[in-house]
Amino acid sequence: MIRTFIAVELPKKFVPEIQRIGSLIKMPGVKLVEPGLVHITMKFLGDIHEDKVEPIASALSAIKCKPFKAAIKEVGVFPKPSYARVIWFGAHGDFDKLHREVERVLSPFSFEKEDDFTAHATLARVKEPVNRIELLEKIKNIGDADLGTFNVSSVTLKKSTLTPRGPIYETLKEIKLPD
Repeated sequence: MIRTFIAVELPKKFVPEIQRIGSLIKMPGVKLVEPGLVHITMKFLGDIHEDKVEPIASALSAIKCKPFKAAIKEVGVFPKPSYARVIWFGAHGDFDKLHREVERVLSPFSFEKEDDFTAHATLARVKEPVNRIELLEKIKNIGDADLGTFNVSSVTLKKSTLTPRGPIYETLKEIKLPD
């Protein structure tokens, strides 16, 4: 069994700004995502048998969503400011349409459907204990974060191996969006 998810990769040119913004919220209780691993999760699949990789990749090739321009800007939290568990960058573009298409083409596989999708790229996870007042002040001080724009022209089927140092991601398949 391998732990998998479907992602839109962010361009490498965003890494220095992700690193800079991450340094502004670094504090005890905040676990930053490695800047080069920050991505937009379109769907978390969980553990699958390796023999499902090809059928899933094949299904993803049936996505009917043209490439689109996207922007990564603003910083927010889930589920709410008074109880932040995830700190994220907002993802703007046709991500809702792309997500619906991912759900549609994967429906024969019986993965749990995600109805409350919000396009975002996780910057950090908040662990207990954390000084929430200090954390919210740090987030507020970031201001209008804007990493820039990029073209979304593919999705990737990723393998995630969890280690004590953090996850290791491996691209199993990259699927181009149809022109």
